[in-house]
Amino acid sequence: MLSNAHIEARIPTKDLARARRWYAEKLGLEPVEEREGGLRYEGATGVFCLFASAGASDGSFTQMGFYVDDIEATVAGLRARGVVFEEYDGTVNGIMDIEGNYPSKGRAERGAWFRDSEGNMLGIGQVIPW
Repeated sequence: MLSNAHIEARIPTKDLARARRWYAEKLGLEPVEEREGGLRYEGATGVFCLFASAGASDGSFTQMGFYVDDIEATVAGLRARGVVFEEYDGTVNGIMDIEGNYPSKGRAERGAWFRDSEGNMLGIGQVIPW
């Protein structure tokens, strides 16, 4: 039923104005559309929306990911903007090598994680081809 549907992520914010500033200053993203209580962003192949919410994610899992061609350059660029990356066992300079992947996407992946101004966990991934 939904195999042809377009998919969008929804990210909760307690302070929408603060989140808008953070996404602009730290990630270089500007909304393409806004309405009362919500902001819509478009990437090369996906869409996400920030929305004002009384609730919040606990930040214990990745809520949205960005796939990039050069994770090291992306992490360095985001760090220069003040983004703080999570450190886990196995990360080197905030980047983790993850063996295995969905076979259609490659043999492995490299990943890095950070939190936005609202505590939402966001990830960056780079597919390692076969």
